[in-house]
Amino acid sequence: MRCDLHVHSLHSGTLPVAILRHFYSMLRKRGMDLVTLTDHDSIGGAEELRHYPDFFVSEEVTCTMPSGTQAHVGVYDITDRQHVEINRRRNDLIRLLAYLSEQRLFFTVNHVFSSLTGRRSADDFEWFSGYFPAVEARNGQMLASANQHAAEFAWKRCKTQVAGSDAHALSSVGTTYTEVPGAKNKEEFFAGLRAGNGRLCGESGGYWKLTRDILLLCGEMLRQDPWTVLLAPLVALVPAGVAVDYFVDMGFIHRWGTTINGPRHAPKRLLGTLPVRQKQMA
Repeated sequence: MRCDLHVHSLHSGTLPVAILRHFYSMLRKRGMDLVTLTDHDSIGGAEELRHYPDFFVSEEVTCTMPSGTQAHVGVYDITDRQHVEINRRRNDLIRLLAYLSEQRLFFTVNHVFSSLTGRRSADDFEWFSGYFPAVEARNGQMLASANQHAAEFAWKRCKTQVAGSDAHALSSVGTTYTEVPGAKNKEEFFAGLRAGNGRLCGESGGYWKLTRDILLLCGEMLRQDPWTVLLAPLVALVPAGVAVDYFVDMGFIHRWGTTINGPRHAPKRLLGTLPVRQKQMA
């Protein structure tokens, strides 16, 4: 059973029904057995998809760490009430973690070795190591080196690893995903993840992929919101902006990857699956 555990409903939680249905169909055509959305601090995009039996509600929560930095936390298979309670607590990590654990929700820390959420503190990694049961170890928009460091971080600490496309454009949905062999439904899928029986599948990110997706997203925004045509000249700056972003990210990855994981890497053959060590320690 397969599911893209990190995918956004393009740029808005209030998209036309036809686009949301196309989004759902695209994921199914690309082999996803389960479908979810992880919009930023919102579940608005899920409204039109709730009637599908293989759909479940999730979100990517922007939380504040004790150090004052920010992190993105994926929280899966939640109710409307849980969404409200999660957002009440997202600026207090300790309260948020207590609630997620109390509710027995499956949650992950996403793109650990990316500068996407800004600066990072060494203390943040202690929190990730001690209190997060799972790590996003393959993100379809992050550089392969960032994903490798995330997978190594998770493997060394016996964390469950997950994968997702982090797609904001239809071209990338379902291209990176998590697979749990033998799972027949959502409950078995998450039970398999918790037991360490999953696999990371699909591709990492890169310059051309991200540039393409941003340009496609800009085109969709221009089509839906006529007033955004005023911003059209800025589209020409996208390739340069992506290049600068990746240059900054490479420095971030090198700094924190070396600091946290050390100069020596774990064997690559161990980084593409969920850690068997987790099951041995359970």
